[in-house]
Amino acid sequence: MDQQEHGQSGAMNYGANPYQSNPMTTNVAGSSGPAAPQGQLAFHQIHQQQQQQQLTQQLQVFWENQFKEIEKTTDFKNHSLPLARIKKIMKADEDVRMISAEAPVVFARACEMFILELTLRSWNHTEENKRRTLQKNDIAAAVTRTDIFDFLVDIVPREDLRDEVLGRGTVPEAAAAGYPYGYLPPGTGPIGNPGMVMGNPGGAYPPNPYIGQPMWQQQGPDQPDPEN
Repeated sequence: MDQQEHGQSGAMNYGANPYQSNPMTTNVAGSSGPAAPQGQLAFHQIHQQQQQQQLTQQLQVFWENQFKEIEKTTDFKNHSLPLARIKKIMKADEDVRMISAEAPVVFARACEMFILELTLRSWNHTEENKRRTLQKNDIAAAVTRTDIFDFLVDIVPREDLRDEVLGRGTVPEAAAAGYPYGYLPPGTGPIGNPGMVMGNPGGAYPPNPYIGQPMWQQQGPDQPDPEN
């Protein structure tokens, strides 16, 4: 009887061995879980880098063409923007007494180039979101991503700027501290995962030395409040 019982217990122990491999299988399945978000993050980083490189190349070609057109321009009478309207805006400054005939011409060309570049940067955001219609939130994205356009943060609707910042996952501490959108306090940088491409396209423009300064620090003590 003892031998039979010993044989049965041995058989039961032997039969229980296959179930010991289940924890190993569970661990392997569980370890593959975090790999999926990391793979998606890597894909997003690569895609964003490609978009930045493409935009940088487009801007280089754009400015090369603009310089060539300026060098070849001989007729300054035809303009895309009305000179009378530009001159009226210039005269809005009470300190401006006289305006030469050439000044509105230069402003007209400068405004045209400004609109073209801002449109190019906005269209890049449109293509990132797989759309074919440029919207105002695309303009807000171009303003947020480019340091030289930070003076437009008060013109672009705040909700569009907020959606763009949150969508990129780079919420600046300035937003919570009451700073205008697009500004960062001194000593802070973009918040995000290491290796992520943030800010304006690299190589297109030199870094803005004034970024990080609150808007109200740039105003003199004698200047009136723009909101009044």
